[in-house]
Amino acid sequence: MRHLQRRHLIAAAAATLLATSAPAAAETLYVTAGRLIDGVTDEVRTGHCITVEGERIKEVAPCGKAPDGARVIDWSAYTVLPGLIDLHTHLADLGQSADLAAPMKASPAETALVGARNARVTLDAGFTSVRDVGTYRGLTDVTLRNAIERGDVPGPRMWVAGAYLTIPGGGGELNGVVPNDQLPADMRLGVAATPEEAAAKTTYLLDHGADFIKTIATGAVLAIGTEPGAPELTPEQLRAIVKVAHARGKRVTAHAHGAIGIRNAIEAGVDSIEHASLADEATLRLAKQHGTWLAMDIYNGDYIDDIGTKEGWPAEYLRKNRETTDAQRAAFKRAVELQVNIGFATDAGVYPHGLNARQFAYMVRYGMTPMQAIQSATGRAAEEMGRTDIGVLVPGRYADMVVVKADPLTDIGALEKIDHVMKGGVLIR
Repeated sequence: MRHLQRRHLIAAAAATLLATSAPAAAETLYVTAGRLIDGVTDEVRTGHCITVEGERIKEVAPCGKAPDGARVIDWSAYTVLPGLIDLHTHLADLGQSADLAAPMKASPAETALVGARNARVTLDAGFTSVRDVGTYRGLTDVTLRNAIERGDVPGPRMWVAGAYLTIPGGGGELNGVVPNDQLPADMRLGVAATPEEAAAKTTYLLDHGADFIKTIATGAVLAIGTEPGAPELTPEQLRAIVKVAHARGKRVTAHAHGAIGIRNAIEAGVDSIEHASLADEATLRLAKQHGTWLAMDIYNGDYIDDIGTKEGWPAEYLRKNRETTDAQRAAFKRAVELQVNIGFATDAGVYPHGLNARQFAYMVRYGMTPMQAIQSATGRAAEEMGRTDIGVLVPGRYADMVVVKADPLTDIGALEKIDHVMKGGVLIR
């Protein structure tokens, strides 16, 4: 009898799963927006409605009669914005802690399951797209991205790096746990000692599902035995990586704190720089000259100093964080003044996922207007990624939207309290 009951329970559970995971028939939505920020212009429109057919926006126009058969969504008391984009996350990872060995202790399967949780939290926070810039367990991010695309788990649209391209013992390695040559093979997929190895590893990652390439051009704050100001990947290695990736139409970003490493990466032709903490005037002007994007995570230094100290993170981490936090914020302020390309990037995973929007207030504090900060996470972020399907509320793009009661142009902190989220024409909450 017990086996029969179990069989009935399994059958019922399977039926429920199939019913909830089956794709809904495409419907037409008619969304009324109280205030509309489109992500690309500085205009705030009132009295406008957004017609959605299936996953995409069909029309944005002054409100009138809803199309026949359309479901009306009344957000006339809210500000409606494009779904937010974070250009620097680590969803497919365990997150930062005092336990250096944690990434190695977790299997690839466990890491992917943790990533599924992180993805859901991020989507609920209004970030409907992310550029996930690396995981210790190589290609786990590809698995998570594919699961989201299939509808197996809820999460943002993901563009993933697959692994870190780094020198042996560099800022992209899990240093200080065991001798690095004893680490699991999937934790060293991007380790390269020569330009030829760097090119081969680039090809491998792209062949196995990476959407772009993440290079480690300098040491890291959160990596044992490396210094943020010290160059790591050589100019020759960086050029070899860029050559392979660009030949396949893929972009390259470089983790680079120090000015020399940033300069090496820009001159090698990378498309964007992560962190840029110790960028000097000449380096910022070089980025502007080349049109190189900066992705500067100016919030999380405070989190590392506070929580890292309380939880006993390695003293080396805390020291390097103190040495880079204020410098990075000064560089960010100067980059804004120079009108260097800047996208919204947080390093979520260093701090808990879902708190991404805390950075908006820091971007405003250090020189951006609220509208500039919003655009850095919408239209400008899409531009940095080379995407023409996300980030802006215009016809043809995905119907990704976030909705807030308060006006984020007068209180940018309103984006930390998202009221409603839509991804691809589907209400998430």
